[in-house]
Amino acid sequence: MFATLKFAALLLAVVVCWATQDYDYNDAEIDEEPTLGDSPYGSLWPLPQKVQISTVVFKLSGASFHIFDAKASSSGASCRLLQNAYRRYDEYIFTSSRKQGQNKSKKALASDMSELQVWITSADSECDSYPSVTSDESYKLSVDSPVAVLKAPKVWGALRGRVHGFYSTHCLYSDEEVCSRPINRTDIHDFPRFAHRGLLLDTSRHFLPIKVILANLEAMAWNKFNVFHWHIVDDPSFPYLSRTFPQLSQHGAYHPYTHVYTPSDVKMIIEFARLRGIRVVPEFDTPGHTQSWGKGQKDLLTPCYSGASPSGSFGPVNPMLNTTYDFMSMFFKEVNTVFPDAYVHLGGDEVDFSCWKSNPDIQKFMEQQGFGMDYSKLESFYIQRLLDIVTTTNKGYMIWQEVFDNGVKLKSDTVVHVWMGNKVEEELQKVTEAGFTTILSAPWYLDYISYGQDWQKFYRAEPLIAWGMSLSF
Repeated sequence: MFATLKFAALLLAVVVCWATQDYDYNDAEIDEEPTLGDSPYGSLWPLPQKVQISTVVFKLSGASFHIFDAKASSSGASCRLLQNAYRRYDEYIFTSSRKQGQNKSKKALASDMSELQVWITSADSECDSYPSVTSDESYKLSVDSPVAVLKAPKVWGALRGRVHGFYSTHCLYSDEEVCSRPINRTDIHDFPRFAHRGLLLDTSRHFLPIKVILANLEAMAWNKFNVFHWHIVDDPSFPYLSRTFPQLSQHGAYHPYTHVYTPSDVKMIIEFARLRGIRVVPEFDTPGHTQSWGKGQKDLLTPCYSGASPSGSFGPVNPMLNTTYDFMSMFFKEVNTVFPDAYVHLGGDEVDFSCWKSNPDIQKFMEQQGFGMDYSKLESFYIQRLLDIVTTTNKGYMIWQEVFDNGVKLKSDTVVHVWMGNKVEEELQKVTEAGFTTILSAPWYLDYISYGQDWQKFYRAEPLIAWGMSLSF
């Protein structure tokens, strides 16, 4: 799917099509559809499920405003995730006044809001956990004087509510002359429409410095994206520095020292993402898109032939050798320990059969297996063995839609990634009717540049239309 891409990064918005979430808000009544209407205060982004903004305005002063854990909250000073967020958001909103040395002795206005209380209601706040596809991101926010209250079952909802319900909802607007910020009385009830809201970055075709990845993660957090799909390796380069097979990046990266992601780099990126409620799902795509793998791992790729002689070039992973599966077993055991998310993306797309067809050993293997001349069966043979290997690591897996289309036997919790632009609705219907969760990315390839306001088509794309649902926006 990436054979023609020429940009530094492929940004890919994805959603889980049927994994919507619904939460119990006790006595609160939540509208099923977003409450829309003209607002003199600006639009909230992303739009909460329900929001009410009053004309009543309070003054918010950096000199007197603080964030506290509510007394009844299950998290407190020991929760590094929340304490880190408190400091981070305080700097975001009050940077200018802090730099100007705001006079803390200045008398606060009578209507000043003095604090935001964050109340995690569940016994297990999940403060020390990693976010997952089932994480509860719901929250309720009440902005009033003198205390605002942010209430969420888990820390993930507190992150969403604090970032987008309190600071970046645009309830706030600058009033630098008096060194304070007006804020409207506001009530927000929010939960995600889709459990998976992701962005893909390709670090193989063009190596991305760590600071660029972190900047993207920061932007994702502000916009409630919760999955970083890390397309970390591909044909052009292998920047992932493997402890088990260091020769992969030594020979496959653009540079073995300056253009690699070390184990400490990967750990830091994962933690940076966790503190913002973002999952990191790595993609190691095989059997195609593996030219860089072969530079460091002998006999992994299939030798291509020109007539009766080897051509010197190589094709996809060699599916007939036991050593291939020994390597994959060891490699994905490492991946399982490095990346804590419950899922790994295994690719499986765009496999070019021409090299397999040219190789006489592969032809003999095809005959022995009874595959005839159907090389999609050979591909399925490899994928099936790979899936069995990954299953032993207790990881779930995501795969591109070709694997499903070719009839490979999949576990019930497999996530099928639909990316092809033709017959999207038909494909989504087939995948979900077969009982699988699906991620849709076909409408949101941001590298496809066109003239005019091409951003509009991204917002018009509606993943649930395939089910004939009545939608209102």
